[in-house]
Amino acid sequence: MFKTIDLVALALLIVGGLNWGLVGAFGFDLVAAIFGEMSLLSRIVYIVVGLSAVYMIYFAATKK
Repeated sequence: MFKTIDLVALALLIVGGLNWGLVGAFGFDLVAAIFGEMSLLSRIVYIVVGLSAVYMIYFAATKK
């Protein structure tokens, strides 16, 4: 089954995907609205979501 890190990475990717959906559909960046536009916290959120995507690429490539 899934390990905790797999579930956290999946949850972060879902949050990131929903945020990009809002940006594309309505021009609304939820992360920037919560943490401030390109503030340190919003940049950390973006970085962690990006790292989750890299991890999930590895996860998907190594699971059989």
